[in-house]
Amino acid sequence: MTDLVLLAAGGTGGHLFPAEALAAVLTRQGFTVDLATDARAARYAGHFPARELHVLPADTVRGRSPISLARTGLALASGFVSSLALLRRVKPVAVVGFGGYPTVPPLLAASFSGVPSIVHEANGVMGRANRLLARRVTAIATGFPGVVDADPALKAKAVWTGNPLRPAAIAAAAAPYDPPVPGGDLHVLVFGGSQGARVMSDVVPEAVARLGADLRARLVLVQQAREEDLDRVRDTYARLGVRAEVQTFFDDLPARMARAHLVISRSGAGTVAELAALGRPSILVPLPHALDQDQAANARSLADVGAALVLRQVEFEPDRLALELNTFAAEPASLTRMADRARSQSVLDAAERLGGLVRHLAGGGAVATFRGNSA
Repeated sequence: MTDLVLLAAGGTGGHLFPAEALAAVLTRQGFTVDLATDARAARYAGHFPARELHVLPADTVRGRSPISLARTGLALASGFVSSLALLRRVKPVAVVGFGGYPTVPPLLAASFSGVPSIVHEANGVMGRANRLLARRVTAIATGFPGVVDADPALKAKAVWTGNPLRPAAIAAAAAPYDPPVPGGDLHVLVFGGSQGARVMSDVVPEAVARLGADLRARLVLVQQAREEDLDRVRDTYARLGVRAEVQTFFDDLPARMARAHLVISRSGAGTVAELAALGRPSILVPLPHALDQDQAANARSLADVGAALVLRQVEFEPDRLALELNTFAAEPASLTRMADRARSQSVLDAAERLGGLVRHLAGGGAVATFRGNSA
């Protein structure tokens, strides 16, 4: 029987995509992989390359009221008991968590049971669930350098691996950046996360309406929008005579990123990693109300090297966006420079790096010796 690694991931693409990338690497290396998640994520994990899917009780902190906290605590306690039973049954050689509260019970159970455990922090700042686990796990893998450097105890067991990329992103990364030709089509991709973002539907069409007729005629837009926003966004572009494809979801988003001259999006960790891997210039609008301001930290990793223009949501309004689109259209060389600088931040082998860490710890190795061997 081959050694089994248990992966644990919360219920969003930002958690599941890197777990899926690691699962593919571990499977190629001869491990068996199981996935532990909650009922919400189970609906989206039908194609996950795991031997078995384990749905565990879990809940997130939704408020500070005693009733809300008690409900969350009971769910996590129930998940911990279920996780202990699961670990006794499947006997993993390592447990790897990718963030979100569904990862807390199986990682705590691994720590309690003496099973090597790893949390992967995809963002530029550590999320709440991973902060809760960080002192208890064997190792911390990070998507960005220096995430836990301020804490010596955490830094001692941290390894920068980068953010594992889904296979579709790795394939799309092979396409070189093809800058727009002066006077030619300008391909712009707009999206706002796994559920879309209303701000994109509110701002981008109105910004396009402020462009001159010549530039509108050059635009080729692909935009993700929420179901309730589809008709008004499509109607605006049709009225303006702009070539546009507007859908609620694109299952080939990396390929569409590869065809874009410019991407306008939120700055989730997976998005930032894929923009770097593909080497695509971007206008990033971090989610403004996140408790940890993780998207702002992610965006800075590209902005600091000149690969992205970051606009706070209060700055992301039609007149400002129209100004930036006019500037980029008039200076295609600036887009090429941004693309080159984005690609300089790419970590195409992040899944392999993380897989190496898992294999090292599962074999009884220490974090310090892994860092020494991979330096």
